[in-house]
Amino acid sequence: MSIDVEYAIKKDIRNNPVVREVDLQQKREFLRMTCIAVAIVGMSLFAAWQHFKIVQNGYEVQKLEQARAAEASLNRQLRLEVETYSAPDVIEKKALGPLHMVWPTPKDTLVIQRATPASPDASVVAAVR
Repeated sequence: MSIDVEYAIKKDIRNNPVVREVDLQQKREFLRMTCIAVAIVGMSLFAAWQHFKIVQNGYEVQKLEQARAAEASLNRQLRLEVETYSAPDVIEKKALGPLHMVWPTPKDTLVIQRATPASPDASVVAAVR
């Protein structure tokens, strides 16, 4: 029975004063790998951002081209409308119809001729200056 008692008693061993040393090589390797991982993630994000911007600009260009085509179509329609309304026969129909205008008679017409001024004497021009 004495043998059993010896094994039952345990000595209390304190490990508190044990200090672990910092492994500098492992710490350097961890920092190096962390820096490499951050650089790879940064480059990947930069490349993805550039790709996203290119795609976004492509969509914007497509929208602008569609808007330009719509404006060009509207411009063609408006030019055709202006040409249609500025035709002499259309103007005559509108003037004689809804506006109740009439053709002028020869007695209503007054012809004004431009008078050519006589050139003044050189002495008069010199006196004015």
